[in-house]
Amino acid sequence: MEQTAFDDPAYRAAAVDLLGVLAYGELTAFERMAEDAKLAPTLDDKAELAALATTEFGHFQRLRDRLVQLGVDPMEAMRPFVTPLDAFHDHTAPSDWLEGLVKAYVGDGLANDFYREIASFVDAETRGLVLEVFADSGQAEFVVDRVRAAIDEDPKLGGRLALWGRRLVGEALSQAQRIAADRDSLAALLAGSVDRPGLDLAAIGRMLTRLTEAHTARMTALGLQA
Repeated sequence: MEQTAFDDPAYRAAAVDLLGVLAYGELTAFERMAEDAKLAPTLDDKAELAALATTEFGHFQRLRDRLVQLGVDPMEAMRPFVTPLDAFHDHTAPSDWLEGLVKAYVGDGLANDFYREIASFVDAETRGLVLEVFADSGQAEFVVDRVRAAIDEDPKLGGRLALWGRRLVGEALSQAQRIAADRDSLAALLAGSVDRPGLDLAAIGRMLTRLTEAHTARMTALGLQA
């Protein structure tokens, strides 16, 4: 029988952890968007956000199905990440509709970028699924349009939302780094092995630069100072 990366127990544990954290992330994204839809100022906004929430649930189902395909219980794979992800969302609960939109675009966007970086160290099938799940499904255009329109109407909102965006980036980075550090399998995936190269200090620096540049681009798209 042909060997695959999943025959290596350490690699299998890392891939399962990655799929588990992403699955729970998508499940909570669905839950939050459905809840935020209640704050929508118009019926059109409510419908748009509900549609995006449905897309997030579809992503969760794809990740769940991949775990099942690997012979893993999806609930068990997600369980280690419930507490840290719930804590992140508790610490960054939006106070209004606009803060919720910025969180979905800026905070989740940065976390997703980090996991995309990790995905470059997994097998092609898993990596393809991760990249497909994180492909923009219309969320960016929707958020940018609504936030920019609100700032045009009331320019004072820009300062408050910029501060909120900066807080989100700090919380998101801390949360992603904490998860990677707490899960030995993910840390090992990033560090590499004899036959699977990982990140050295220079590569870590380049990754952080890419994350920062992507965050700045999102804030600029919203009309906010990073």
